[in-house]
Amino acid sequence: MRDQLTAPRRMLPAEPPPDVVHGPRMAVARGRLASGVAWLALLGFSAIFGIVRARRSDALDLALTLKLQRRRHPRFARLMTIVSWPGFPPQSRLIPPVLTGLLVALRLRLEALFLVGAWGSALVATVAKATMRRPRPVADDTLAVVVAPLGGSSFPSGHVLSYVGLYGFAAYLATVLVRPVALRRLLVGGLLALVGLVGPSRIHQGHHWFTDVTASYLLGTSYVIGLAALYRRIAARRVHVRP
Repeated sequence: MRDQLTAPRRMLPAEPPPDVVHGPRMAVARGRLASGVAWLALLGFSAIFGIVRARRSDALDLALTLKLQRRRHPRFARLMTIVSWPGFPPQSRLIPPVLTGLLVALRLRLEALFLVGAWGSALVATVAKATMRRPRPVADDTLAVVVAPLGGSSFPSGHVLSYVGLYGFAAYLATVLVRPVALRRLLVGGLLALVGLVGPSRIHQGHHWFTDVTASYLLGTSYVIGLAALYRRIAARRVHVRP
């Protein structure tokens, strides 16, 4: 009995600020997504991969690129440039660690770890590029290509895939964790707007074809859903809730 009374207490993990984020139970309850969507997205990516490899999308890609590039309004072009900016180095290598550090500062260590995993979508893009090795668009009398520090092949779009992975998963975390409604809407809306606009920006700047962008959205969606499912399982075990 005496040993039981004098035994040291087990230290519990620090909880995040209650006025900023939901508790783990609410995060798990609100975080469920259908795994079927991930499989459909993966099948869609595989289909586009096969079409592009067979060179059956060239005419469609060129037509859609030229159609989007006809929008020459200065404000629209400026918006497309701003949206693509976070995906170029050095900022593309600085923003993810900053976001991860912010989660650690909020005592959301598990979420910080998974955000690093979401950043891994950039590595997935690198591997896929090495497999396909599709040439990028080349400027001519009709097709415009904005000068930028580009690397790798065209398929898939590294910008889009990394945005869906990093900012898409960050939007998921904001949805399931952030308590204040106004703040949650601001964060999720801003992050999803960035993800949604980066695809058109890559086409408008002449750095990628339509199928490059579409394939990246599909593969990135599958990646984020799978990562979110793994996060829910681990979070559920921590709070003894069946996912």
